[in-house]
Amino acid sequence: MDLPSYFRDFLKEIRLRQDQRDELRSAHHTLRSRLKEDQGVADIYIADFLQGSYRRSTGVRPLGEDKADVDIILVTSLDHRTHTPDQALDRFEDFLNRHYKGKWEKRGRSILIELSKVTLDLVVTAAPLESQKSRYLAQSIQTDYELEELEDWRLVRSWVDPDLRSRADVGHLIELAKREEEWRMEPLLIPDRDAREWQLTHPLAQIQWTWAKNKKCQGHYVNVVKAIKWWRRRFATPEHPKSYPLEHLIGDACPDDISSVAVGVTHALETISLDYQKYVDSRTVPYCRDRGVDQNVFLRITADDFADFHALVKDAAVLAREALDATTVAKSAAVWRSLFGERFPEGPEDSDDEDSGNSGQGGYSSRTTGPTVLRDSRFA
Repeated sequence: MDLPSYFRDFLKEIRLRQDQRDELRSAHHTLRSRLKEDQGVADIYIADFLQGSYRRSTGVRPLGEDKADVDIILVTSLDHRTHTPDQALDRFEDFLNRHYKGKWEKRGRSILIELSKVTLDLVVTAAPLESQKSRYLAQSIQTDYELEELEDWRLVRSWVDPDLRSRADVGHLIELAKREEEWRMEPLLIPDRDAREWQLTHPLAQIQWTWAKNKKCQGHYVNVVKAIKWWRRRFATPEHPKSYPLEHLIGDACPDDISSVAVGVTHALETISLDYQKYVDSRTVPYCRDRGVDQNVFLRITADDFADFHALVKDAAVLAREALDATTVAKSAAVWRSLFGERFPEGPEDSDDEDSGNSGQGGYSSRTTGPTVLRDSRFA
């Protein structure tokens, strides 16, 4: 059974809490303001914008001592032909020591800033094409709204941030944004210290792809990703795939036009189980082309890790199908709970009960027939 009200409550339990979202928003606003205003980096600063699972609405609540995190792309005028990856990151040491002394460290492709409650991942890029520099200042790129909060987002110049739409002078822009052709942004280069070279990345293409996929899936896709990411966290091994490679795999496997999160989870797991068996049999790893660039997001995943992960998926697919095909709420909820853990609501004791959402079902919210789209952040 789909159990939309149960999934709605489950998703509330695995999303970032409001206090975590507030901490992240405050932290990235402060960092972005400092980058714009600091004279030490003013000569190379072009723009910054949010990326990652936070922006794509595909992140889940951290566990234990882990902290909520957000990724910030910093677009600079640095020339990749005259700056090595190390030199590019070294350019920000003075800035980091002024504002985050003792709280930052260089990573392979980014700078990690660890605060008391959240972490910030600052990704420095080389200079973009001259013809595209001004585009990075557009509100469609600068917005800090998550994708599931935006029903009309488009990567165009005239798109207006929701916070500004009450102004009398933006009505024509809102209408114009509906007709404008979306930009085809070029990839950016980020420094890879381990490989000692600049690597192509396209975070805006990832955002565009995710928004379009979520629309095709009636608003369910990002919640399918969150649900499967949460399931994946129940297993410490294998170490990979996780994070974006896992999200990418789910995106390729989840069908369009799904009617519920339950359907999307089941079909995604079954597709991975069936379509990727050949790689396990041949002891190889699939080539998963990143959105917008010809980079393999599975490059660092070993054949052993992928085989072990695939075995987990096969078992999970069986459970998901059993839960979806169950004929009673009690049976369906019990199997979904065995798949996702205790954050998934318990079902009623009466196996003949239906998902009516009444007080006899443990007080869970009423069943709904529309998409499970959560909007409990700034619109609360």
